[in-house]
Amino acid sequence: MKKTLLTNARVVLPQEVRAGVAVLLEDGLISALDPESAGTAEIIDLRGKTLLPGLLDLHCDALEKEIEPRPGVHFPLDFACAQADRRNAAAGITTVFHALSFAHQELGVRNNTFAAEIARAVHAWQPGALVDNRIHARYEVTDSDAPALLGDLMHAGDVQLLSFMDHSPGQGQFREVEAYRNYLARTYKADAQSIDAILERKLEGARGAITRMHSLAEQARRQGVSIASHDDDSAAKVAAVHALGAAISEFPVNLETARAARRKGLSTLFGAPNILRGRSQSGNMRALDAVRAEVADCLCGDYSPAALLPSIMRLPELADICLSRAVAMVTRNPAQAVGLDDRGEISVGKRADLVAVRMFGALPQAETVWVKGVSVFSGFPHQPQGD
Repeated sequence: MKKTLLTNARVVLPQEVRAGVAVLLEDGLISALDPESAGTAEIIDLRGKTLLPGLLDLHCDALEKEIEPRPGVHFPLDFACAQADRRNAAAGITTVFHALSFAHQELGVRNNTFAAEIARAVHAWQPGALVDNRIHARYEVTDSDAPALLGDLMHAGDVQLLSFMDHSPGQGQFREVEAYRNYLARTYKADAQSIDAILERKLEGARGAITRMHSLAEQARRQGVSIASHDDDSAAKVAAVHALGAAISEFPVNLETARAARRKGLSTLFGAPNILRGRSQSGNMRALDAVRAEVADCLCGDYSPAALLPSIMRLPELADICLSRAVAMVTRNPAQAVGLDDRGEISVGKRADLVAVRMFGALPQAETVWVKGVSVFSGFPHQPQGD
């Protein structure tokens, strides 16, 4: 493979930001920083740009919207996978975990059969993909039908992250029944009768949930699939999911729960759109408050992957933290949380997943994105050195 030398950027390293560090890419890896000689490497001048590790998104719901942009309107799965892949590349995301909900008989794409088809489609699309596409299977614990299907998908290598979620009203994200009813009506245009049926199924399905969770967690550990918990709302729930082997607490709903997760050694994850908007869509803890309280390890794209990059570039000002720490929340920290030790930082020997960021006023945009040393997105022309 050809060698590439990236020069003159402001480079975000694991512990500091340094100007003018030359980064040599070779055979898909970062082979040297400030090499004495680059030989025949292609030289790319990134003067005026900031060079980051490629972003890693552990929880991205956007593929669902690519498939079903309007209720009941579905695009072909290969088409949707291609569009999501390119949108992630343009956002500077080089590793994405597409979050698919396994919740039998829910509306839209959030049901077992359709979610499994999507997971397989993502896997089939990967050989032609720009970025590393993975699956985050979100298991609704009140569903008694999904575990067998999820076991098959994990065994086939189609799932890399499994999370346990419980959207039963009265706890977690929807502490009020009316809030959950409003969510279903708003998101799926569901009528009152359909909503009543969903609520009844969830209450019925709660029986046996713990047994199903233990069985799935055991299978996940056996297959090397990482485990997360969704919308933790108490220290007791954190302790329960920790006992299952969970390494990640997604969207803990309050500060006390986030602190409990950290004490148990779980990585906490919050939504980047929450940073940009300044609040949670469901009225729970603000992500910015979690960062300021030093209980936030990771940020994810959630329903808007394009929010990752501007969020972390704004965090130093909003939360009074250094840029290296902000960038780690979407690179090194999520990579470590799911055991991807080959990426997530600009260090010798790591995967050459990188993004050169250009500022348009106060808005950062990905100018060029490399995956394993290959340019997969270029939104603006380079200025070759010597011209």
